[in-house]
Amino acid sequence: MIAYMNSATPWGIEAREVQVEVAAYFGLPAMQLIGLPDTAVRESRDRVRAAIRSSGYDLESRNVVINLAPADLRKEGNQLDLPIALGLLTANRELSAESLEGRMACGELGLDGEVRPIRGSLSIAELAGRLGMREVLLPAANSRQAASLAGTSVIPVAHLREAIEHLTGDRVIAPATAMPPRHDKNGTGPDFSDVRGQETAKRALEIAAAGGHNVLFVGPPGTGKTMLARRLPGILPPLTGEEAITVTKIHSLAGLARGADGLVWTRPFRSPHSGVSASGLIGGGSVPRPGEISLAHAGVLFLDELPEFRRDALEALRQPLEDGVVTVVRAKARLSFPARFTLVAACNPCRCGHFGDPRADCVCAARDIDRYRRQLSGPLLDRIDLHVEMPVPSLEDLKGPACESSADIVERVAAARRTQASRFSAGHPAPLNSTMSRRDLESHCRPTEAAQSLLDAAFERLAMSARALARALKVARTIADLDSSRRIDVTHVAEAIQYRPLDRHNP
Repeated sequence: MIAYMNSATPWGIEAREVQVEVAAYFGLPAMQLIGLPDTAVRESRDRVRAAIRSSGYDLESRNVVINLAPADLRKEGNQLDLPIALGLLTANRELSAESLEGRMACGELGLDGEVRPIRGSLSIAELAGRLGMREVLLPAANSRQAASLAGTSVIPVAHLREAIEHLTGDRVIAPATAMPPRHDKNGTGPDFSDVRGQETAKRALEIAAAGGHNVLFVGPPGTGKTMLARRLPGILPPLTGEEAITVTKIHSLAGLARGADGLVWTRPFRSPHSGVSASGLIGGGSVPRPGEISLAHAGVLFLDELPEFRRDALEALRQPLEDGVVTVVRAKARLSFPARFTLVAACNPCRCGHFGDPRADCVCAARDIDRYRRQLSGPLLDRIDLHVEMPVPSLEDLKGPACESSADIVERVAAARRTQASRFSAGHPAPLNSTMSRRDLESHCRPTEAAQSLLDAAFERLAMSARALARALKVARTIADLDSSRRIDVTHVAEAIQYRPLDRHNP
């Protein structure tokens, strides 16, 4: 008898259909697993046998062949244990073939029959809905999250015995229900009112939040670079439903959202160590997995001590910063991961950190300072819209009164983003000023005559590249949106240009 069970395997942030075929014949007892399984899938034979016995069932001594179709698709992960077990029980006539029709199953099995959480459950549930499955059996720990997508019933199973009883009708399990959206309330995270001084840097973060621009902080140690970066997510608007689904898919694939009760509704904040490899930052592996830039999708990627990162890792950021997506190519796969994030980077003005610091003497020679700064290439700096030089705060600044809170800033940011949303056509993947194309610039970024003259002069005197000029114009557009101005005036361009001080060091 041949039994068929529908399942799936993660593929990028999506899932691909896998059909588990189990054939049992009389002959010498053996179990073969074919269909390009990886090591984790091959080891499922022993886990499945033990789980079936622990659930109170015995398999007949037969020659069993398990095929994972399609044969040219690499199967990896732990999610195929449950469908293999159900297929074996069907081939052993413990379950009827009809009970598997229109159903999909995924889950890892423990030796005692426990169904453990898996990666990519949200994508698997989405695939089941597209394929018209009436039910998808998933680990109970993943079920609330997977139920967030309508389209099919998600059946939570905690033990192999529960799945068998559900399929036989002895004990039907009610479908899991989705959790309602849970947006963070203002005041629950780090607040801008905690920061004293550094008004220019705080203004730059407001502009970055409003238009989706990238920021680089340059200043001596202790000037508040990290403190400010950690407060940026608090002034970003809440995730939309589509963004939450994409973020949850990415985090689930990376194993960061397993066991979560619902979608991820908090904007990500990722801060990798400077020793991270290029594949760790961008994504990769023999079977490609998302890197830090994808885990920061729809959120903030903070790179502290930017010049200390590996040069190949930093240069690999250039394409994702432009396109909002990263494509990882390997011999076995070519996968694309979303990577539209706000980059906040920080660095010292020199290697010792005290160039321009009135509190301490800099011990770096001029050539050492120049060499340190040139670790950041011109093309990378071109893609960072706002360069902010942060001075050492004075004692008066530190003793000053509390400044405006994140709640005050987020209202202005939300208003500016609504203006941008009305500017772009419906369905635009990222309706932000930072993503404007050349055609969008010509349509929506027409400065006044005086503003254009100032922009032309800055282009010549700062030796700006064409990309840096376009980004300065986008920043000016965002500043005008924060001022509720339909036109880009000279004051907006002047403020945008002041955020390009590093261009003069990288002609």
